[in-house]
Amino acid sequence: MVRTNTETGLVNTALSNSQLRIQQQYRQIQRELLEGILSLFFVFLLGTGWYHLVEGWHWVEAAYMSVITLATVGFMEVRPLGDRGRIFTIVLIVLGVMSIGYIVNRFTDALIQGYFQEGLRLQRLQRQMESLSGHYIICGFGRMGQQIAAEFQAEKIPFVVADSETEPLQIATQLGYTALQGDATRDETLTRLGIQRATCLITALPSDAENLYTVLSAKTLNPKIRAIARASTEEALVKLQRAGADTVVSPYITGGKRMAAAALRPQVMDFVDGILSGGSRTFYIEEFELDPENCPYLGQTLGEARLRSQCGVLVLAIRRVDGTPIVGPTADTVLMQGDHLICMGTANQIRHLNQILFPMRSDLPRPPKQA
Repeated sequence: MVRTNTETGLVNTALSNSQLRIQQQYRQIQRELLEGILSLFFVFLLGTGWYHLVEGWHWVEAAYMSVITLATVGFMEVRPLGDRGRIFTIVLIVLGVMSIGYIVNRFTDALIQGYFQEGLRLQRLQRQMESLSGHYIICGFGRMGQQIAAEFQAEKIPFVVADSETEPLQIATQLGYTALQGDATRDETLTRLGIQRATCLITALPSDAENLYTVLSAKTLNPKIRAIARASTEEALVKLQRAGADTVVSPYITGGKRMAAAALRPQVMDFVDGILSGGSRTFYIEEFELDPENCPYLGQTLGEARLRSQCGVLVLAIRRVDGTPIVGPTADTVLMQGDHLICMGTANQIRHLNQILFPMRSDLPRPPKQA
C-alpha cells in the first residue's frame, strides 16, 4: 500500500506528539512525587514542632515521636500524652498515611505505565546525543540505511540513526545503534541529532521529497556539513544537487552501472569491491586532506616526500583545492595546501601514512579498521 505525503505527515506528527506526551507525563510524575515528598516532610516538621513547642519535649524526642507516628510502627509514646496530644497524634497519623499513600500511588502508577523506564531511556538517549561530536547522521533505516550503518559499525565510525517508524528503530536498537525516532525533515529532530556538531548527513528516506527537505533543513542549520542524499529519479537527482547536496546517489543508476561493469570487467569489479567494502579487507583506499598546520610536506614533490618508500602506500590520485584531479601523480607532482590524496595500502600502511602526514594530529583522518 502506498502512503501519501499527507498520511506520512500525520503519522510523523502523531509520533512526535506521542513522545512529547510521554515526556510531559514523566515530568508530571516527577513533580507529583516531589510534591508528595515535600508534603510528608511538612507533616513531619508540623509534628516535631507541636511536640517540642506545645508538649515541651526535646527536639530529638519530638522528631522521634513524629517519625514513629508517621511510620505507624506501633511503638509506645515517648512520654504520656493528654487528650489534646492524642487528638493531634491522630490527625498526624491521618496526614502521614495520606501523604505516604499518595507517594506510593503515583510511584506504582508510573512504574506500571512504564513512564520511568521510558523517561530514563529518553534521558539516556539525550545524553548520548549531546556527547556526540564529529559524528555521522543516517536518516532512514530501511535496507539502504541498514547497510550504511553496518559499514560504519565495521569501521568504528560514530553515527546516529533517525527514522519516523517504530519497527526500524527497534531493529536499530537491537543492533546496538544509537537511534532516535522522529521526522528528519523537521529542524527540531535534526537539532536533537546534533546537526551542528555532525560531520556528515546521509539521507536515505524512501521519498525524494523527504530527502530534499532533509538536505535543505540540514544545510540551513549547518552549512558546512557534508550532505549525501538518495534519489530515485534523475529529476530528483538534479533538484537535490540544487538544494545543496554534496553527493547524490541513485540506487537504480548506480546499480545499473555496477552490473554492467561486473559483466564487462568482472575481475576489476571484484578487486574494487574487495577494497571499498567488507570487514576482512586486505587493502584500503583512504583520502587525506593536507592541512598546513600539521602536514610537514607542503611545497615538496612526491619524490622529495618519499611517502611510498616510508610506508609503502600508493598515491593513486590527487585532487586540488579547486577540484582539478591528477590521476597517477608522478614524482614531480608538488603537494599543495588543501590537496586531497587518494591512497591505497594495507591497514598498517594507511596508519603509518596517517602518522607521517599528521604527526601532531594522528587521529585525523580516521585510521582504518584493523583487518
